[in-house]
Amino acid sequence: MQQSAISDNVKTAYDEFYQKHDEAWRMLGAKYKAQHIVDVCKGRIFKKVLEVGAGDGSILKLLADQDFAPEYHAVEISESGVEHIKTRDIKNLKSVQLFDGYKLPFADNSFDLIILSHVLEHVEHERILLRELKRVSRHYVIEVPLDYRAGVDKRIKHFLAYGHINVYTPTSLRYLLSTEGFVVEDDLTSMIEPEVTRFNTYINQKKSRSVITDLKITAEYTVKNSLGKIFGKKLNEQLANAYTVLCKKADQHLEIF
Repeated sequence: MQQSAISDNVKTAYDEFYQKHDEAWRMLGAKYKAQHIVDVCKGRIFKKVLEVGAGDGSILKLLADQDFAPEYHAVEISESGVEHIKTRDIKNLKSVQLFDGYKLPFADNSFDLIILSHVLEHVEHERILLRELKRVSRHYVIEVPLDYRAGVDKRIKHFLAYGHINVYTPTSLRYLLSTEGFVVEDDLTSMIEPEVTRFNTYINQKKSRSVITDLKITAEYTVKNSLGKIFGKKLNEQLANAYTVLCKKADQHLEIF
């Protein structure tokens, strides 16, 4: 049996993660993640799709319901995640496998598209995983939360509570991808939707429902969205909460020195 490449404490943390499953919260988050995938891939057709770090299968379920592709596969490091995916009725899902976090159990160029949605921020060795993605597929959709802000090092406990050990900006993600031989073909930024913020505030944080809080949530989202549209991509990227890219392999290897 192949030795897991993931640190033991990380493996243990994720193995039972989806036993404490919050279906409504995960499906709500997946709703927008799936839509970002559809949006950034608009105008392109992918026949065979693999989701790496598929979690509980929420994103694949939503994509399959929209007939995004005719064939899906999933790999996940968490045993509870794999078991949960198997219980879902995901149309055209051909395989679900446990994997070691780095070595994908597929031949070279097996897929048209790999989805890596809110996974890279959890990965101990990002570049190793990215190189494996590049071996197995031709195109990739990668989405990360934009956690980096001034003083982020003072909030390590906050981000570790979500399992985030890497933080990104759009520019830092593009730099990482470029130096690993990826070419970004399309991208988009997104902000946390008011629906998600309200759910997190009233359900997850168990705060009392308030008209004033509702208005603040809507107003903040509207102002940030408007400013981004008015002042362009640079400000949009500074205000955004997530960044999604569609990329492909570069034609030439990166030359250093």
